Amino acid sequence: MTEAPADTRDHDEEFEDEFEDAPMQQPAPRQQRKTAPIVPSQNIAGRALVLVIAIMTFLSCLTLGAVTLVRDTASVWENQISREATIQIKPADGLDMDAALETAARIAGEFPGVRSTRIVDRDATARLLEPWLGSGLNIDELPVPRLVIVTIDENNPPDFQAMREAITPKVPTASLDDHRTWVDRLVAMARTTVTIGTGVLILMLAATVLSVVFATRGAMAGNGHIIEVLHFVGAEARFIASEFRRHFLLTGMKGAAAGGAAAVIVFIIFSWWSSRNLATPEADQATALFGDFAIGANGYLGVAVIVAVIGGLTAATSHFTVVRYLGDMDLHQPDGM
Repeated sequence: MTEAPADTRDHDEEFEDEFEDAPMQQPAPRQQRKTAPIVPSQNIAGRALVLVIAIMTFLSCLTLGAVTLVRDTASVWENQISREATIQIKPADGLDMDAALETAARIAGEFPGVRSTRIVDRDATARLLEPWLGSGLNIDELPVPRLVIVTIDENNPPDFQAMREAITPKVPTASLDDHRTWVDRLVAMARTTVTIGTGVLILMLAATVLSVVFATRGAMAGNGHIIEVLHFVGAEARFIASEFRRHFLLTGMKGAAAGGAAAVIVFIIFSWWSSRNLATPEADQATALFGDFAIGANGYLGVAVIVAVIGGLTAATSHFTVVRYLGDMDLHQPDGM
């Protein structure tokens, strides 16, 4: 066998030496691809669901705020009425009104359980009638009843029947009103309003749950092939359900937070408007019916609770919907697959 020329052997030896001295290059690491979520984070159905949840939360918070306003206002009315009774003295021929007022106030003040009595004077009576009869009234020329306000002890109220029997012989035109009839009607109205508001709130929460169910089924229909592949290759139902639960929890909290914030803004605007228009007749009537439109700390806490409840209901509903879907898939799976 012929030997290679000397110059060729020298060239090969030099190449081998250079190759040995050269550093070994490591192969470039492969970049790990990010796994896509099972449920797309942004799609038309997801945005529509956020809007639906926001609207439902907004209406639920408004309902809660209205119920809170009515309940608090009714409680204020009840407390004010239960603290006072009224003696009304009608004018009659030959009746000395001032003496009759003094007599009624004195007799009522002698009963245990009465804290104080106050005669509504002419000027105050004229101001009470001013919205209907105008200003510049002369009370002495009009057949207007006069009032005595009796402040009572709520914990130890007086015997109103005995008070009536004591006042009537001295002042025949006097009548005592302890407002118990109005208190009963007011309490019944407040309870009815709270019951209706609670029913409306429950219906809205039910509608929110149904909306989440349909949205979950729609998301599963759009990603059904992925769910089936994951399920058939061994992915546990808890893993698949957790992916849907995480997605819909975020969706529900976004919508609920937006709706709750909008409701809080509405309450703040109404409270600001009420405080800026206290001197107008419209504001006086609204304040008399609904207070100062301030729902207070309990109302804002209720808004936060509704936001959390709707977010939790959204996640829980999606979880149980996915689990049931996967259970039906296993039930209808043909044998041998």
